[in-house]
Amino acid sequence: MNYDVIIVGAGPGGIFSAYELVKAEKNLKIAVFELGNSLERRHCPIDGKKVKSCIKCPTCAIMSGFGGAGAFSDGKYNITNQFGGTLYQYVGKQEALDLMKYVDEINVAYGGEGTKLYSTANTKIKKQCLENGLHLLDAQVRHLGTDINYVVLENLYNELKKSVDFYFNDPVSAVEKTDKGYTINAKSGTYTCTNCIISVGRSGSKWMEKICDEMNIPTKSNRVDIGVRVELPASVFSHLTDELYESKIMYRTEKFEDLVRTFCMNPNGVVVNENTNGIVTVNGHSYEDKSKHTENTNFALLVSKHFSEPFKDSNGYGESIARLSNMLGGGVIVQRFGDLVRGRRSTQSRIDENFMTPTLSATPGDLSLVIPKRILDGIIEMIYALDKIAPGTANDDTLLYGVEVKFYNMEVEIGEKLHTVFPGFYVIGDCSGVTHSLSHASASGVQVARNIIETL
Repeated sequence: MNYDVIIVGAGPGGIFSAYELVKAEKNLKIAVFELGNSLERRHCPIDGKKVKSCIKCPTCAIMSGFGGAGAFSDGKYNITNQFGGTLYQYVGKQEALDLMKYVDEINVAYGGEGTKLYSTANTKIKKQCLENGLHLLDAQVRHLGTDINYVVLENLYNELKKSVDFYFNDPVSAVEKTDKGYTINAKSGTYTCTNCIISVGRSGSKWMEKICDEMNIPTKSNRVDIGVRVELPASVFSHLTDELYESKIMYRTEKFEDLVRTFCMNPNGVVVNENTNGIVTVNGHSYEDKSKHTENTNFALLVSKHFSEPFKDSNGYGESIARLSNMLGGGVIVQRFGDLVRGRRSTQSRIDENFMTPTLSATPGDLSLVIPKRILDGIIEMIYALDKIAPGTANDDTLLYGVEVKFYNMEVEIGEKLHTVFPGFYVIGDCSGVTHSLSHASASGVQVARNIIETL
């Protein structure tokens, strides 16, 4: 079973690599190996009735499968170099933006037509943020919504399966360099290829670390983002979300001078569980279909931590905090902001009496027992800062879900063509540590495919 190109991982990077390779019409033999299911078979058992919390499936349907962890996200594609990754350092700033715009065109062509492209440039909100010690980052944002995002992926899959061999529920255990290319050891057997693309996402960080260690590919430690997901009435942030939809706002704390940022804003959305390597964390979704809208908006507040000497395992640090949350709450913990600042735990009765109804069934508790003081102090400072531009953010009834952790793979040493020390062996998307978003991961997939086509 010899292929011209084998792609490990069917997330955004892998999908757009395959798309660009197929588009080249070189009659290439292409295979994609994926740990999870095909798109139509990805179903999380949590229904809110019989199953109310994560049951820790062997393979998480939210994190793995065709579309990757982004399949059930709210489908936000940010076109910017200011956040989401450092792809521009390898391909150039304008080239990176052009790649992201190209990805946007494909998404629109495959079902995203009619969705809105927002922009944060030249807005009064940016000035208002600066006046209050906040910084609004520039970006164009295409919001597909969880529902339209699924349609786009479905259309892309239907197109790709005509020319690409997909191996679902087929984890790859090892990759070996050979004289003629690479050998892939998968559950279904052994396969060879001339070019190999690894795109296993954040959830594949431990596996990627193992592969790099076995193949002696240089890496360096990366950061981990730790924080909470905030849920509040949609009307509080409506003046921002109506105009910008996704607002990436940064704040430098007075006490420790740490950077706190908003992340993954979901107007009229829902808060959801997420399972990464057996650890239950929290995330958020939103839909384009207005019939699925809620009365709440949610977003993450995250603080980045990077460790070097003598402790280098940033992800391990984040995992230990998430495991502590799971130990105390059996999963995700929810706390009223008013309870947090008063130094008391939230109880079920206090949650029931809240003026806002939570969209996720979580365990009431005390986040101060889980999140380190420095990080939690920064989050509280940020909430009071946001209250100046969005009055109501610091209300007692605002809900905080914890913990939210964004794991980043160690940064893999790659060159301008995005290949590793081995020619024809590429590491792309979020598992490379270079990209941290749907748009950057997808763009890296396009770039690598074009590099391979050039060599052919």
